[in-house]
Amino acid sequence: MAGTQTKKRNVYDFDKTVFAVDSTALFTWYCLKKYPRILPAILRTAVAFVLYGVKLQTKMYAKGMLYRFLGELPDTAAAVQDFWAAHGDKIQPWYLERKEPTDIIISASPEFLLRPMADKLGVALIASAVDPDCGAIQSENCWGEEKVRRLQAEYPGTIIGKFYSDSLSDSPLALLAEEAFLVKGTQLLPWPMQ
Repeated sequence: MAGTQTKKRNVYDFDKTVFAVDSTALFTWYCLKKYPRILPAILRTAVAFVLYGVKLQTKMYAKGMLYRFLGELPDTAAAVQDFWAAHGDKIQPWYLERKEPTDIIISASPEFLLRPMADKLGVALIASAVDPDCGAIQSENCWGEEKVRRLQAEYPGTIIGKFYSDSLSDSPLALLAEEAFLVKGTQLLPWPMQ
């Protein structure tokens, strides 16, 4: 925990914001190409997301099915390192121009996947806890209101100076920020207040 003093920090979503694409989807595709034997697990994921889409299952169930392919990888940590070596260049240039060491990245993507990049960028990370060895989900999905709860728990007293995200599902954080921006590719637009 980062202490209880009030501190102004900029907060960023990761996927399609700091990182140009969805890191979980790209990592899954990367692993499928490298380890074709995980295809049955990926197909089960597709079924789980269809069930979620028609409201017969929860998002947590679908994400839990997605990460099960991790149990079939010979070395998840090595796969993550190889993934970032191949795709680390997809960090948005506009973010690199603004980056500050006090930044907080907060994402629904798994912590084990984003940690190497957050460490390389030298910024704080809040993300969903997923066991990298078996894919078991170990926390609530860090999404929507949960992002606010996690930020307040891990960095109490934080004032959000500027907030950036590609998704209106992040409105709970945007509404807490002094300034908020909706990211559309490389465009930074004023947040549409609701």
